[in-house]
Amino acid sequence: MDRRFHFISGLPRSGSTLLSAILSQNPRFHAGMSGPLGGAFTTLLGELSGRNEYSVFVSDAQRRRLLKGLFDNYYGPEYGAEVVFDTNRAWCSKMGQLNELFPQGKVIACVRHVSWIIDSVEQLVRKNAFQPSSIFSYQPGGTVYSRAEGLANGDGMVGYAYNALKEAFYGDQTGHLLLLRYETLTSDPARAIAAVYDFIGEPAYAHDFDNISYQADEFDLRAGTPGLHTVRKKVAVRERTSVLPPDVFRRFENDIFWLDPALNPRQVRVV
Repeated sequence: MDRRFHFISGLPRSGSTLLSAILSQNPRFHAGMSGPLGGAFTTLLGELSGRNEYSVFVSDAQRRRLLKGLFDNYYGPEYGAEVVFDTNRAWCSKMGQLNELFPQGKVIACVRHVSWIIDSVEQLVRKNAFQPSSIFSYQPGGTVYSRAEGLANGDGMVGYAYNALKEAFYGDQTGHLLLLRYETLTSDPARAIAAVYDFIGEPAYAHDFDNISYQADEFDLRAGTPGLHTVRKKVAVRERTSVLPPDVFRRFENDIFWLDPALNPRQVRVV
């Protein structure tokens, strides 16, 4: 099958699962939640490097075939879709490799006000008070302050993705990058999805934003975080008050660099 690959990346809790659920309504598309290919890709890159004594027998052409083979074999014949969207926060840090392997491939990076991302995770933690989450290595201790710090540091769930996003945003492959704001996706899904279709060069499809379907309950339960990938049936904005202390919320107020044209020298498209 002449299959095309695109990639969903960006910040956590920013609409990637919702975007995948919407795109999956198109019978030509396959999209899902974050999967194993990002980790496998990174591991294989390391195993094919000089740290392996046998790397002298591996050419760059072989490396390319092996890495591309991860996608071709993982998305085998059982996936009938012509267009596959693979989701992983690591893809923003792999723009160069992806561009070489998939020259026509695009990366859609979902973004959201970082304060509300931290708030969203904290909401989940409090909602599941008797189930320590994999997000914090199943540790039941800590406070909202230590949890926010853990999420935001360079190795944390949010900090790593944020740094990878900036790497892509200021890198050399920005023609393959689209930033999709959570606020746009939830308030005006038709415009958001139309922009995605235009970006990847696919004909429009009539999506139903009032009947979204996606389930990952078993995965979320095993991760100790029920609701982590819950997608409501109807796309809509839901106003609420933050559960974060004001000083924690304010800490991340200036992190939305994608909204400042002066900080977008490569004119990355932001929807």
